[in-house]
Amino acid sequence: MPNSFPAAVLWDMDGTLIDSEPFWLLSESRLAADYGTVWTEAHGHELIGKSLYDSSAIIKERLSIKDLSIQEVIDRLTDDVVSHLKSQLPWRPGALELLMAIKQAGIPTALVTMSMRRMALAVADQIPFQAFDVVVAGDDVVRGKPDPEPYLKAAELLGVDPTQCIAFEDSRTGLASAEAAGCVAVGIPNIVSIPQAPGRILFDSLTDLDLQTLRELR
Repeated sequence: MPNSFPAAVLWDMDGTLIDSEPFWLLSESRLAADYGTVWTEAHGHELIGKSLYDSSAIIKERLSIKDLSIQEVIDRLTDDVVSHLKSQLPWRPGALELLMAIKQAGIPTALVTMSMRRMALAVADQIPFQAFDVVVAGDDVVRGKPDPEPYLKAAELLGVDPTQCIAFEDSRTGLASAEAAGCVAVGIPNIVSIPQAPGRILFDSLTDLDLQTLRELR
């Protein structure tokens, strides 16, 4: 494969780049406690990879929240998670090293997350180098993951063919989005398992990957 591949590398954030899923679960649990109910790990795991709008609608219905809009639920959860991330970014194993190697090689990158843009930027701004050429967040798209729109938009903003992009994801929902966009989608399972499927690429950890491995994925 020529060295022009990949044309870009597209990164999911929560659970792939940073280990923020426990913060989301804690935030959801605190919200549930305020409404006199319990939010379990299983409840939280059902939401991993989904659009924050879809997730917050589920939370609002399940907790019978009447006095907050979906956007207000999103804002509350996001504020809580951002407050944790501002003290320290909990990197997934190998993520920072691989991201740095990709940038040093001059390969364009995008952050493609269903978190709100202000949270995505709060994370990106803490990275000690310009990690991403573009950011596509949950409030930048009409249809969130598993729809292909987020990844198609990232490729469009970078001016590259999505089929020539590698996308890293930790969830079935996110992987479905990247696969539907035609990306070379790489699953790195974290909290939830990702089933094998014909043509699906799975690695146990980002520590198993380097630039040469990426170039050989096609």
